[in-house]
Amino acid sequence: MSAEPRLLADIGGTNARFALQSGEDFIDVEVLACADYPTLGEAMQAYLGKAAGRGLAVDSVRHAALAIANPVEEDRVSMTNHHWSFSIEELRRQQGLASLLVVNDFAALAMSLPHLAASGRERIGGGIELANRPIGLIGPGTGLGVSGVIPAGTRWIALAGEGGHVSFAPSTKEEVAILEALWGEYGHVSAERLLSGMGLELIHWALSGKRVDAPSITGAAIDGTSSDCVKTVEIFCAVLGSVAGNVALTLGATGGMYIGGGIVPRLGKLFTESAFRARFEDKGRLSPYLARIPTYLITEQYPALRGVSAMLSDHIATLQ
Repeated sequence: MSAEPRLLADIGGTNARFALQSGEDFIDVEVLACADYPTLGEAMQAYLGKAAGRGLAVDSVRHAALAIANPVEEDRVSMTNHHWSFSIEELRRQQGLASLLVVNDFAALAMSLPHLAASGRERIGGGIELANRPIGLIGPGTGLGVSGVIPAGTRWIALAGEGGHVSFAPSTKEEVAILEALWGEYGHVSAERLLSGMGLELIHWALSGKRVDAPSITGAAIDGTSSDCVKTVEIFCAVLGSVAGNVALTLGATGGMYIGGGIVPRLGKLFTESAFRARFEDKGRLSPYLARIPTYLITEQYPALRGVSAMLSDHIATLQ
């Protein structure tokens, strides 16, 4: 890989994580709050300005890649979980770049999975990982990301989809009641309506009739100071298991199923001791198939940056 510095970013609905890459190393990783900047271009300039102030050679950056929490299908990108909207080509020109690659954030995260070190993941439950097989990915955060990677010879191909918006299917009477409450509010109820920061708030509201923000729910559940919050997190983890099992079945993810996103890593034992794995395997006649698929929690701090870096290298190669 060239030692010429490249700009990388992982942009969610809440935070944008920026870094410079020189050779194989990520340097100067910084997290900016999306709400602090009117446009993505201004956030990029703010990061580069701060990096320059720290003595880094940002003027030599010619190539950049952004992983963003949104579908990326055409030149115009309008985020569904934030107000940023931009033209990729116009942004490239404004930033003075030779190339700008913009990809779905979960496709970038998925691209990192075959390269995660053992220290960058935590096994949840049993199963046997098979080499060179499809790998699945699901991650609750501001929204619900779903992706995967498929082996293609010596390469991997990332899938960019919007699986978080599939229809939610309840598995218990309690979940049926939650679905009925949310039907009255939204009509269509997606998996993301439950498996996201907003999802925690909606589950809690459906159970208790109280409006509580997601950080307070997870904090009270971890502390054990609210039975409603503990129950909310229990249901959240169980539903996540069911939806992750659906993704694994759809992809045939015998290479493993991974959990990313910003919420689950904060839950600690509430997640690892939850019904997640039991619900992942609970697929009737296909339960033995799911039992053979290992599930992992991603623990590496900035895995999407590694994935989007690999995608940028492939992109630059096509331009030469």
